Amino acid sequence: MATERTAEVSWRGSLFEGRGTIERVQSGAFGPLDVTWASRSEEPDGLTSPEELIAAAHAACFSMALSNGLAQAGSPPERLQTSATVTFVPGTGITKVALQVRGEVSGMDEGSFREQAESAKQNCPVSKALASVPEITLDAALG
Repeated sequence: MATERTAEVSWRGSLFEGRGTIERVQSGAFGPLDVTWASRSEEPDGLTSPEELIAAAHAACFSMALSNGLAQAGSPPERLQTSATVTFVPGTGITKVALQVRGEVSGMDEGSFREQAESAKQNCPVSKALASVPEITLDAALG
């Protein structure tokens, strides 16, 4: 069954001088969050950016996909610690996503863990949505 998720944002002013607010997300998990061009292209200064939210979504989706793959391989993880770093270049867009995962997985060797991580990187829905990003890297290791 398909699901839909909604977020609401308001923006006032021009791109460079204006500011926006991620008013709410459907779940109520967060909001309001302020966003400006400067928080996106310079220093965050306590504000968020679309790229930061994409990084969170990608890290979560990847972790879920990897957890599922490991469980299907007979070695569910005790813990996965994932980070995603999204690189944004003004005038160009998102140029890179760097995923890093460290896993605690009993009964699995390093090579098998890396294979499962690579599969999760290729197949999680957020990775697929970001397929136009020129570079998505993965650093995966046990420990």
